Amino acid sequence: MMRGMSFKDHFSTQAATYAKARPTYPPALFAELARLAPGTALAWDAGTGNGQAAVALAAHFAQVVATEPSAAQLAQATAHPHVAYHQSAETAPMLGDKTVDLVTVAQAVHWFDRPKFYAEVKRVLRPGGVLALWTYGLCTITPEIDARVYRFYAGPIGPYWPQERRHPETGYRELDFAFTEQPFPVAAMKLTWTLGEFTSYLRTWSAVIRFVKEKGFDPVAALEAELLPLWGGETRKVFWPLSGRLGRVE
Repeated sequence: MMRGMSFKDHFSTQAATYAKARPTYPPALFAELARLAPGTALAWDAGTGNGQAAVALAAHFAQVVATEPSAAQLAQATAHPHVAYHQSAETAPMLGDKTVDLVTVAQAVHWFDRPKFYAEVKRVLRPGGVLALWTYGLCTITPEIDARVYRFYAGPIGPYWPQERRHPETGYRELDFAFTEQPFPVAAMKLTWTLGEFTSYLRTWSAVIRFVKEKGFDPVAALEAELLPLWGGETRKVFWPLSGRLGRVE
């Protein structure tokens, strides 16, 4: 992590797995955010990770600046002619005052120094500019599978979740927010995955990463064996509702 950054990095050690295994956000969400923004010249995606949201924004904005504190994550970022990646966390010194139409943070703002970030958002957004923060918690598959995944989530890896995890669990409803709020667009992620793809996703969880580092073995393997007879075929539909906060500057 670069000096002076407060971003809590729980993902660099598995950046390659993260890039391959994390679910993708629905294109309709980005289309709606572009519609709500006062223009489509410039967007800033903060905490971009491997650039998933930044590249999706590039379908609607002429230029996207994507910031991420982790060099390992940036090394996995998807190149795009309209996306410029920078190593930074809560600030974007490369952006001018009141130049940005939309600021987004996907599944990351709970790791930020939010007062610092919010001050930067107010600096760079132009009048009428929009800030969109979103998150997701546990997915749903079938009641039988969901029960076992929750038992794993709260049981063996439960003590390894950082305290910030409460914000995704509550859908960001308890997150401090410093903007004039508007309803967040209705959105959800829906994917069709094999069991192997699903358990690869579980291995990107920050609690699993911390568990492996301390215990020296993969806790997902036992869960995978337990889920195998319940998966019932090659693929399953996996569903995550998105929750978020949407704000506008005057």
